[in-house]
Amino acid sequence: MKPTTTIREKYKQFLVILLPILITQITLSAITFFDTNMSGKSSSVDLAGVAIGSSLWIPVQVGLSGILMGLTPIVSQLIGNNQKNKVSYQVVQALWLSLILAVMVLILGGLVISPILDAMSLESNVRKIAHQFLLGISIGVIPLFGYMVLRSLIDALGETRTSMTITLMSLPINITLNYLLIFGKFGFPRLGGAGAGIASGITYWCIFFIAIWFVHRQQQFAVFGIFHKFYKISLKAWKELLKIGLPIGFSVFFETAVFAAVTLLMSQFNTATIAAHQAALNFATTLYMIPLSICMTLTILVGFEKGAGRTKDARQYALIGIGTAVALSLLTAVVLIFASRQVAFLYSDENHIIELIQHFLVYAIFFQISDAIATPTQGVLRGYKDVTPAFIIAFISFWVIGLPVGYLLATYTTLGADGYWIGLIAGLAIGAILLLRRLMYIQKRFKIVHDNLPQL
Repeated sequence: MKPTTTIREKYKQFLVILLPILITQITLSAITFFDTNMSGKSSSVDLAGVAIGSSLWIPVQVGLSGILMGLTPIVSQLIGNNQKNKVSYQVVQALWLSLILAVMVLILGGLVISPILDAMSLESNVRKIAHQFLLGISIGVIPLFGYMVLRSLIDALGETRTSMTITLMSLPINITLNYLLIFGKFGFPRLGGAGAGIASGITYWCIFFIAIWFVHRQQQFAVFGIFHKFYKISLKAWKELLKIGLPIGFSVFFETAVFAAVTLLMSQFNTATIAAHQAALNFATTLYMIPLSICMTLTILVGFEKGAGRTKDARQYALIGIGTAVALSLLTAVVLIFASRQVAFLYSDENHIIELIQHFLVYAIFFQISDAIATPTQGVLRGYKDVTPAFIIAFISFWVIGLPVGYLLATYTTLGADGYWIGLIAGLAIGAILLLRRLMYIQKRFKIVHDNLPQL
């Protein structure tokens, strides 16, 4: 990164950082997208089962991955302080921690998954697919967490294009395995939704080994000798990593867990409603990768400018990022209005499912517009290191407002499943307003502090 003077230079730098992050995030979400999409092509039962399984798995995945992402600022600081010789030690400690976390997930999952599924009163076929999907994906838990550590190292060194390349390589692997295992092609067994879980698990192993190859063989990473020396577990190193990573992990977990909660609560409705709801939510989640990537980009750029004391430039980047997110959300809203049936057809061939998906996609329009404001604003606040109030606002908007309002509307009115969407939209809209107010306060405070600094 470098200082910029004009809006054009800023937008160019914004795009240079954004595009690799966006491609990486979209590709990662596309694995879940194709699991859901291709399962839906098998049957609505497979779609519903994968929907339930994914809703239980994703919050755990992103929450624990967020903890491991705490390695990124640690490595960045070591590089900035010219302490490259300590990078290998920190990465190996993070890999040890990722292994322990993965084993804990496998043990706890084995103990609680069946009781959770039993408590949901699912149709027997849907429950069976959900359970088999989770068993299949569990084979990839250890390599997935290991990959998140290596990706944190790669991104900390500014090599986001490498992360993008590795992740892009995973997509055709996942699609091919889905095709073979879901539909039973070329002599493979037809496993339906369960095959999607196994395909994802194998894909995680593939990207882990690809990342190891890059880190071990490519010069920009090989100089650190990550795998050249064995290090014992250090609780002190883990404490440092967890101190940074836990707030990130819990923030992401609570934000994603609300959607899992809605899916679980939706189990009271029929299989067609569950399948259609999850399809619409899956598409909205794919669109969410745009504001999420802008969020990550703004954290980098605003933090860079704020650290250099250029408060005006930090504000300009915030406007560029949030403005771009809103503009893109309006564009996708137009696409959804005129192409909702085509989008729904991506998930199912059954007419009644397609019509239900189209119905829920109307709510997805309003949902992603609010997301386009709230998520990038969080990224700006993180750039200012103002993370706790933003987390509290996000928690309140989803868990204090969104979910309770949605439950009340779904349970005590004739809205049914629509009530959950309305509740989440209301919560997210209120959260977006509160986050913007917080951002204006923080920008004003830093401007006052900067203006009162002695001029050299």
